[in-house]
Amino acid sequence: MKLTGALVLLGAALLLTSGGNCGICPALKEDLALFLGPSVPDYVEFVSQYKNESAVLKNAENLKMCVNNKLTEEDKENVKSLTAKIEAYPLC
Repeated sequence: MKLTGALVLLGAALLLTSGGNCGICPALKEDLALFLGPSVPDYVEFVSQYKNESAVLKNAENLKMCVNNKLTEEDKENVKSLTAKIEAYPLC
């Protein structure tokens, strides 16, 4: 499941890159930082800026708690490293 989660994050990052400079959308960068960070409330608060519905916020909380419980720090660093490599790719 760890690999699957990392691939989902990679897919989301690739879908949300801009065509002109491959820069990842600033909102996605912040979302990813909070998603991989330690704070569940901070992540849920960020999500509420975009969709403030109880079902969505509960799912965001559950997903964040799952990430905190399942992904190791090494997994999180690998995702961050991959994101940085995508942004730095010279052909974009």
